[in-house]
Amino acid sequence: MTDPTPDKITPIAALQDTAPLRPPRSQWRDVWDQLKHHKGAMLGGGFLLFVTLAVLFGELIWQLDPKKLDIRNKDIRPIFSAIWDSAAKVDWAHPLGTDNLGRDHLAQILAGGRASMAVGWAAMLLTMLIGTTIGVLAGFFRRLDGPLMRFTDLVLSLPILPLMLVAVTLFRQPLRANFGPETGMFILIVGVIGVTSWMQTARIVRGDILALKEREFVLAARASGTTARNIIFRHLLPNVLSPIMVSATLGLATAIITESALSFLGVGFPSDFPTWGKMLADAVPRMQEFPERVMLPGIMISVTVLSVNYLGDGLRDALDPRIRGR
Repeated sequence: MTDPTPDKITPIAALQDTAPLRPPRSQWRDVWDQLKHHKGAMLGGGFLLFVTLAVLFGELIWQLDPKKLDIRNKDIRPIFSAIWDSAAKVDWAHPLGTDNLGRDHLAQILAGGRASMAVGWAAMLLTMLIGTTIGVLAGFFRRLDGPLMRFTDLVLSLPILPLMLVAVTLFRQPLRANFGPETGMFILIVGVIGVTSWMQTARIVRGDILALKEREFVLAARASGTTARNIIFRHLLPNVLSPIMVSATLGLATAIITESALSFLGVGFPSDFPTWGKMLADAVPRMQEFPERVMLPGIMISVTVLSVNYLGDGLRDALDPRIRGR
């Protein structure tokens, strides 16, 4: 038999694919390709990264002490106030001005952002840990589903803000005595936010676990004698990572707002410890005379939370295989 010529191609040769095979693409590469086309998510993620780096390393560039009192330089206006008020008291040494005690606003925003972001990230991690644990247990073990979900409904029905105020009032002094005024309040605020914010994550994870545990690969793992622990950690948790990540971004925004609200109400960190919410509370009595003192921390809170929400929206679209590629 002679080799097939271009004019006479055998059927088997015609079915062969001569194009070079592409390497397999990972799921996270597809997620990134989808995410980078979401303008809101990229802007939000970029701003969140900028704020995080600024509050972490900003003190290395702007080295003024945010707690230092300088009565001689009190009530300095931001330098942009000179645009519409030529008589405004401005100083390039304090580009965002000072408060009524002479504390530098830029240094306070950096230090306050460090506290607010630290509380947000820590509370978000605690929320995800509690919510994921309860959701997995309720979804995988039928006998635990009823009690855990009824407990979740009970916590959802509680008034969260009054509960937070009561918890802070009860545990503030013991934690301050054992860990110090700042570390004690950090532990208390993170714990209060985490314990009162896990319910939505638990419901989302439970719903996905209920659907996944009836899939063929889970049934095959059970038939092969795989333990419940290995099924949860090897087969179920990797497949519910996507909704957990989306819930984490929204939980971060909720934690930042909650911490700011507690500081604004005066039950957060000590009075001399700057946070964005505490800066808002201190600026309220003279907000008509110095409106920028309310606007600066308010803008930081709003834009940071908005950027987190945009990032969560983009992650939700990128991690959903039904709309990926649109």
